[in-house]
Amino acid sequence: MSKLVFLFPFAYCLMFSLGLHAQDSWQLVWSDEFNGEGRPDEATWNFEMGFVRNHEDQWYQADNAFQKDGVLVIEARREHRDNPTYQPGSPSWGRARQYIEYTSSCITTARKRTFLYGRLEVRAKIPVASGSWPAIWTLGTSMEWPSCGEVDVMEFYRINRVPHILANAAWGNDQRWNAEWNSKRIPYTHFTERDAQWADKFHIWRMDWDEQTIKLYLDDELLNTIDLTKTINGRFGREANPFHQPHYILLNLALGGDNGGKIDDAAFPMRYEIDYVRIYQKK
Repeated sequence: MSKLVFLFPFAYCLMFSLGLHAQDSWQLVWSDEFNGEGRPDEATWNFEMGFVRNHEDQWYQADNAFQKDGVLVIEARREHRDNPTYQPGSPSWGRARQYIEYTSSCITTARKRTFLYGRLEVRAKIPVASGSWPAIWTLGTSMEWPSCGEVDVMEFYRINRVPHILANAAWGNDQRWNAEWNSKRIPYTHFTERDAQWADKFHIWRMDWDEQTIKLYLDDELLNTIDLTKTINGRFGREANPFHQPHYILLNLALGGDNGGKIDDAAFPMRYEIDYVRIYQKK
């Protein structure tokens, strides 16, 4: 039996009446149902700020994440203003940009709520316009990337201009900031051929994690299985297994950058809507 070790209080535990896909072996130990108004609970969520990673085009800020009508909305917007971190000629790609052209949000549970093993479930509706790069992912709490370990429960972006949904895991090797990947890239048409209105609906992404494997699902369809006997870091990660440590959760809507592709300016504002985030443990 897998065990779940939580490093956060259980003040918001909901043990009953939320549905467990008729699987009585799991019990809910924490959730955020986003039933409030305004910003998500800052006792749980942090807000990333600025140009952060992957040469992405959006400036992250807290204002673009808000609760409304029972969901968390992460909204990407077109905005033009000065970059307050701008430094002419800077070797940093974020500081080298004179202007902010787009804004969005990335919220994380870093240093506030982490989990080790169990089930993570997120019900969400994602934007699929060109340039959109929504994600549900986790990072380990110790060591730098990628030796900390990364699980991409969901990413959506274009590969050679073809939209895909991805389910991945990454860990470190013998080169600093260089990752080993276990990736599954499923063409978006795999889903839309079965449901032409797929993008207009909410879907459930799930991560089942124990000491042996991580399994990633979309609407109960298994997308990828990661064998944790093979996820051993290289020397920069002290040859440790980053998936035997607590992880925290990230939800974000990126734009463009290394993987998002050409941004469709006619698609703004883009909305990534999250109905809930839930974590279960085995009884």
